[in-house]
This record gives sequence, C-alpha cells and structure tokens, in this order.
Amino acid sequence: MTRTVSALRRLDPAAAVLAVTAEADDAWTLEFLHALETRVRTRPLERLMATWDLSAAGAGRIFGVSRQAVAKWRGSGVPDDRAVALADLVAATDVLERYVRRDRIPAVVRRQADVLGGQSLLEIAEAGRFADVRRGVVTMLDLRRVAP
Repeated sequence: MTRTVSALRRLDPAAAVLAVTAEADDAWTLEFLHALETRVRTRPLERLMATWDLSAAGAGRIFGVSRQAVAKWRGSGVPDDRAVALADLVAATDVLERYVRRDRIPAVVRRQADVLGGQSLLEIAEAGRFADVRRGVVTMLDLRRVAP
C-alpha cells in the first residue's frame, strides 16, 4: 500500500489522503465510491438538460416520467432501464456540440426539419425514439448533402 500511496501522492496529494483513509476504513471507502458513482451517473442527464435547455418537466416528457422522478434521478442517478435512451441522447448531444454553437442547440433540437419527416429532434425524443434522435442529428448535420 505504501508504494500505491507514494504513486498517488505524485499524481495528487488529495488522492494519497483518500488512499490512506480508504485503507483504514472500508465502510468509508464503499460510501465514497457510491457517492462518486452517483455523481458520475447523474452527469449525463445534467448535461443533456443544460445543453437542450430542458426543465425537469421537459426531461420527464422525454423519458415518460414525472418531473419529480427526474429530480430524483438528478440525485441518485438514472435507472438502468433508461440508460440506453440517455446514451443515445448524449451521443446526439456530442454531435450537436461538435458542429453547432452551444447557445444555438436548444433552437436546433426544437426546429422541425424536412430530413426528420417534418418533426423536431425534441418531438422524436418525446415519442421515445431515442436511436432515431441520434441518427437524425447525424443526418441533419451531414455536410455531404450541401452542394459545393
């Protein structure tokens, strides 16, 4: 353990303190890991809501749950049965953030587009067609469709 603590101290003194604390108290370590996992699991939802400018009620419409459920997810993480849906929406968000100015993304996801059958990305998401949202973003931003 001393070698591990030394290596961690070189990377970050705070990490070394955590390693020593963790060795001394397994219950603390498990609680810390649970809190860290919860934070990591909630971050994609927060990012989606911030980037798409969604309220808890708006996110609830997308996932088919109440705003109270979304509020709970923000504290405890998105349930496993919604993980794939969230992953598709985050993948779409990744593409949007790469090609669209961040302040314009809320308008882009709400704008109806011919390439989406006259629907918006938000409408498609609210219909529960999460993979179609991911594919739709790629189609919307396909620069090969633009004439030279």
